[in-house]
Amino acid sequence: MLRLITDFDGPIMDVSERYYRVYQLCLETTRYPQQTITELSKAEFWQLKRSHTPELQIALKSGLDAQQGQEFSQIRKQTVHTLPYFQHDVLVPTALAALSQVQAAGVDLAVMTMRRVRELDYAFNQHNLSQFFPENRRYCLSNDYVKTRDVEDKPLLMAKALAELPPAADSWMVGDTEADITAAKKHNIKIIAVESGIRDRSQLESYQPDLIMPDLKTAVNFILNE
Repeated sequence: MLRLITDFDGPIMDVSERYYRVYQLCLETTRYPQQTITELSKAEFWQLKRSHTPELQIALKSGLDAQQGQEFSQIRKQTVHTLPYFQHDVLVPTALAALSQVQAAGVDLAVMTMRRVRELDYAFNQHNLSQFFPENRRYCLSNDYVKTRDVEDKPLLMAKALAELPPAADSWMVGDTEADITAAKKHNIKIIAVESGIRDRSQLESYQPDLIMPDLKTAVNFILNE
Protein backbone atom coordinates (compact mmCIF):
# COMPACT_ATOMS: atom_id res chain seq x y z
CA MET A 1 0.00 0.00 0.00
CA LEU A 2 1.20 3.47 -0.90
CA ARG A 3 0.58 6.20 1.70
CA LEU A 4 0.71 9.97 1.47
CA ILE A 5 0.73 12.06 4.63
CA THR A 6 0.21 15.75 3.89
CA ASP A 7 0.43 18.82 6.02
CA PHE A 8 -2.65 21.05 5.88
CA ASP A 9 -1.58 24.70 5.94
CA GLY A 10 0.74 25.26 2.99
CA PRO A 11 0.12 22.23 0.78
CA ILE A 12 -3.71 22.49 0.98
CA MET A 13 -4.57 25.86 2.52
CA ASP A 14 -3.13 29.26 1.62
CA VAL A 15 -2.87 31.12 4.95
CA SER A 16 -1.19 34.28 3.64
CA GLU A 17 -4.29 36.49 3.86
CA ARG A 18 -5.01 35.40 7.45
CA TYR A 19 -1.45 36.13 8.51
CA TYR A 20 -1.51 39.52 6.76
CA ARG A 21 -4.83 40.55 8.34
CA VAL A 22 -3.44 39.66 11.77
CA TYR A 23 -0.29 41.67 10.98
CA GLN A 24 -2.48 44.69 10.18
CA LEU A 25 -4.41 44.24 13.42
CA CYS A 26 -1.21 44.01 15.48
CA LEU A 27 0.18 47.12 13.82
CA GLU A 28 -2.97 49.14 14.42
CA THR A 29 -3.37 47.91 18.01
CA THR A 30 0.19 48.72 19.09
CA ARG A 31 0.83 52.04 17.33
CA TYR A 32 0.85 55.22 19.40
CA PRO A 33 -1.67 58.00 18.59
CA GLN A 34 -0.31 60.11 15.71
CA GLN A 35 2.64 57.72 15.26
CA THR A 36 3.88 57.38 11.70
CA ILE A 37 4.18 53.73 10.75
CA THR A 38 4.96 51.95 7.50
CA GLU A 39 2.45 49.22 6.75
CA LEU A 40 4.13 46.60 4.59
CA SER A 41 2.33 45.42 1.48
CA LYS A 42 1.05 41.88 1.60
CA ALA A 43 3.78 40.80 -0.83
CA GLU A 44 6.51 42.40 1.31
CA PHE A 45 5.08 40.94 4.50
CA TRP A 46 4.70 37.44 3.08
CA GLN A 47 8.23 37.46 1.70
CA LEU A 48 9.52 38.24 5.20
CA LYS A 49 7.40 35.48 6.72
CA ARG A 50 8.58 32.97 4.11
CA SER A 51 12.21 33.82 4.84
CA HIS A 52 11.52 33.15 8.55
CA THR A 53 12.03 36.75 9.65
CA PRO A 54 11.27 37.10 13.39
CA GLU A 55 8.07 38.92 14.37
CA LEU A 56 10.06 41.59 16.21
CA GLN A 57 11.99 42.45 13.06
CA ILE A 58 8.76 42.71 11.06
CA ALA A 59 7.43 45.09 13.72
CA LEU A 60 10.57 47.23 13.61
CA LYS A 61 10.51 47.33 9.79
CA SER A 62 6.95 48.64 10.09
CA GLY A 63 8.04 51.59 12.23
CA LEU A 64 7.29 50.31 15.73
CA ASP A 65 9.81 50.60 18.57
CA ALA A 66 11.23 47.63 20.49
CA GLN A 67 8.65 47.80 23.28
CA GLN A 68 5.82 47.95 20.76
CA GLY A 69 7.47 45.09 18.90
CA GLN A 70 7.21 42.87 21.94
CA GLU A 71 3.52 43.70 22.31
CA PHE A 72 3.03 43.21 18.55
CA SER A 73 4.57 39.72 18.79
CA GLN A 74 2.41 38.79 21.76
CA ILE A 75 -0.85 39.92 20.16
CA ARG A 76 0.05 38.09 16.98
CA LYS A 77 0.72 34.86 18.88
CA GLN A 78 -2.64 35.12 20.68
CA THR A 79 -4.63 35.99 17.54
CA VAL A 80 -3.28 34.27 14.43
CA HIS A 81 -4.88 30.90 15.18
CA THR A 82 -8.33 32.18 16.15
CA LEU A 83 -11.67 32.95 14.59
CA PRO A 84 -12.68 35.10 12.82
CA TYR A 85 -9.29 35.11 11.11
CA PHE A 86 -9.52 31.52 9.88
CA GLN A 87 -12.22 32.66 7.45
CA HIS A 88 -9.49 34.36 5.38
CA ASP A 89 -7.79 31.06 4.50
CA VAL A 90 -8.35 29.83 0.96
CA LEU A 91 -7.53 26.60 -0.84
CA VAL A 92 -4.25 26.46 -2.75
CA PRO A 93 -5.53 26.55 -6.37
CA THR A 94 -4.35 23.05 -7.35
CA ALA A 95 -4.97 21.34 -3.98
CA LEU A 96 -8.41 19.86 -4.68
CA ALA A 97 -7.24 18.40 -7.98
CA ALA A 98 -4.26 16.84 -6.20
CA LEU A 99 -6.41 15.31 -3.46
CA SER A 100 -8.87 13.94 -6.02
CA GLN A 101 -6.00 12.43 -7.98
CA VAL A 102 -4.62 10.71 -4.87
CA GLN A 103 -8.04 9.38 -3.94
CA ALA A 104 -8.71 8.07 -7.45
CA ALA A 105 -5.36 6.28 -7.44
CA GLY A 106 -6.29 4.39 -4.26
CA VAL A 107 -3.47 5.89 -2.22
CA ASP A 108 -3.93 5.86 1.57
CA LEU A 109 -4.23 9.56 2.39
CA ALA A 110 -3.77 11.16 5.81
CA VAL A 111 -3.48 14.76 6.99
CA MET A 112 -1.09 15.84 9.75
CA THR A 113 -1.30 19.38 11.07
CA MET A 114 -0.46 21.59 14.02
CA ARG A 115 -4.06 22.87 13.96
CA ARG A 116 -6.27 21.93 16.87
CA VAL A 117 -9.36 19.76 16.33
CA ARG A 118 -11.77 22.73 16.25
CA GLU A 119 -9.52 24.63 13.83
CA LEU A 120 -9.24 21.68 11.44
CA ASP A 121 -12.97 20.94 11.69
CA TYR A 122 -13.76 24.55 10.80
CA ALA A 123 -11.68 24.37 7.61
CA PHE A 124 -13.05 20.95 6.67
CA ASN A 125 -16.61 22.27 6.98
CA GLN A 126 -15.81 25.47 5.09
CA HIS A 127 -14.16 23.70 2.16
CA ASN A 128 -15.86 20.28 2.12
CA LEU A 129 -12.64 18.34 2.75
CA SER A 130 -14.05 15.48 4.83
CA GLN A 131 -14.51 13.49 1.60
CA PHE A 132 -10.73 13.10 1.40
CA PHE A 133 -9.87 12.47 5.04
CA PRO A 134 -12.01 10.17 7.20
CA GLU A 135 -11.66 10.79 10.92
CA ASN A 136 -9.13 7.98 11.34
CA ARG A 137 -6.83 9.72 8.85
CA ARG A 138 -6.75 13.11 10.60
CA TYR A 139 -3.86 13.84 12.91
CA CYS A 140 -3.99 17.17 14.71
CA LEU A 141 -3.66 18.62 18.21
CA SER A 142 -6.37 18.28 20.83
CA ASN A 143 -8.17 21.50 21.71
CA ASP A 144 -6.42 21.69 25.09
CA TYR A 145 -2.94 20.69 23.89
CA VAL A 146 -0.21 22.99 25.22
CA LYS A 147 2.12 23.66 22.31
CA THR A 148 5.88 23.82 22.74
CA ARG A 149 7.55 24.22 19.34
CA ASP A 150 6.29 22.79 16.06
CA VAL A 151 9.62 21.07 15.40
CA GLU A 152 9.14 19.20 18.70
CA ASP A 153 5.37 18.68 18.57
CA LYS A 154 5.10 17.45 14.99
CA PRO A 155 7.45 14.45 15.39
CA LEU A 156 5.26 13.37 18.34
CA LEU A 157 2.20 13.59 16.10
CA MET A 158 4.01 11.53 13.46
CA ALA A 159 4.87 8.88 16.06
CA LYS A 160 1.19 8.69 17.06
CA ALA A 161 0.11 8.33 13.43
CA LEU A 162 2.62 5.60 12.65
CA ALA A 163 1.57 3.67 15.75
CA GLU A 164 -2.11 3.78 14.73
CA LEU A 165 -2.09 3.53 10.94
CA PRO A 166 -1.90 0.15 9.21
CA PRO A 167 1.48 -0.71 7.71
CA ALA A 168 2.31 0.76 4.31
CA ALA A 169 4.80 -0.59 1.79
CA ASP A 170 5.83 2.94 0.81
CA SER A 171 5.17 6.28 2.52
CA TRP A 172 5.69 9.90 1.57
CA MET A 173 5.06 13.14 3.40
CA VAL A 174 4.38 16.54 1.81
CA GLY A 175 4.88 19.66 3.89
CA ASP A 176 6.01 23.27 3.78
CA THR A 177 7.98 23.82 7.00
CA GLU A 178 10.99 22.73 8.98
CA ALA A 179 8.60 20.92 11.37
CA ASP A 180 7.31 18.72 8.54
CA ILE A 181 10.82 17.92 7.36
CA THR A 182 12.02 17.18 10.90
CA ALA A 183 9.05 14.91 11.66
CA ALA A 184 9.42 12.94 8.45
CA LYS A 185 13.19 12.51 8.71
CA LYS A 186 13.01 11.45 12.36
CA HIS A 187 10.67 8.61 11.39
CA ASN A 188 12.38 7.68 8.10
CA ILE A 189 9.52 8.92 5.92
CA LYS A 190 10.44 10.40 2.53
CA ILE A 191 9.63 14.10 2.49
CA ILE A 192 8.75 16.47 -0.34
CA ALA A 193 8.80 20.12 0.70
CA VAL A 194 6.51 22.43 -1.25
CA GLU A 195 6.93 26.13 -2.01
CA SER A 196 3.21 26.96 -1.72
CA GLY A 197 3.43 27.61 2.02
CA ILE A 198 5.14 29.67 4.68
CA ARG A 199 8.79 28.90 3.88
CA ASP A 200 10.74 29.90 0.80
CA ARG A 201 13.07 27.61 -1.11
CA SER A 202 16.27 28.64 0.69
CA GLN A 203 14.66 27.98 4.08
CA LEU A 204 13.44 24.57 2.91
CA GLU A 205 16.82 23.67 1.44
CA SER A 206 18.53 24.33 4.77
CA TYR A 207 16.57 21.43 6.31
CA GLN A 208 17.46 19.05 3.45
CA PRO A 209 14.17 17.45 2.40
CA ASP A 210 14.37 14.66 -0.16
CA LEU A 211 12.83 16.89 -2.82
CA ILE A 212 11.45 20.42 -3.19
CA MET A 213 8.52 21.02 -5.53
CA PRO A 214 6.16 23.92 -6.28
CA ASP A 215 2.97 22.49 -4.76
CA LEU A 216 1.01 19.41 -3.70
CA LYS A 217 -0.17 18.70 -7.25
CA THR A 218 3.38 18.50 -8.56
CA ALA A 219 4.38 16.32 -5.61
CA VAL A 220 1.43 13.97 -6.20
CA ASN A 221 2.29 13.63 -9.89
CA PHE A 222 5.84 12.69 -8.94
CA ILE A 223 4.78 10.17 -6.27
CA LEU A 224 2.25 8.45 -8.53
CA ASN A 225 4.79 8.18 -11.34
CA GLU A 226 7.49 6.72 -9.10
